[in-house]
Amino acid sequence: MSDATAPTILIVDDYPDSLEVWELYLRGEGFEVLTAATGPQALERAIAAAPDAIVMDLELPGLSGYEVARRLRAREDMQHTPLIAATGYSHDAQLDEARAAGFDIILVKPCDPEGLVREIRRLLAAARG
Repeated sequence: MSDATAPTILIVDDYPDSLEVWELYLRGEGFEVLTAATGPQALERAIAAAPDAIVMDLELPGLSGYEVARRLRAREDMQHTPLIAATGYSHDAQLDEARAAGFDIILVKPCDPEGLVREIRRLLAAARG
């Protein structure tokens, strides 16, 4: 976890408008926010910044959200970082694959902003003990 007073959230989505909206909303809720638009960028930023939680789309350029999650979960320092999939997928096979990749929860887009914040806070509280 980061040492900052406000938890740091990494938002990963390949749609610039989505990134901007989520960044503004989460900042307004008191979070520090980092963004990434591709799978490789998400992996790099997650490793470099060690965010407190990651909200990630599953379909990303370069590496899928599934693969980013698997690679992060393979790292000892990222095994307990809350991972939230925010996806347009709603088929059981895709959701099962997301769980198997290491996502803690899956939210189907369009995500309710208050629900996302509630889940982030719940996961952060659980990660603290």
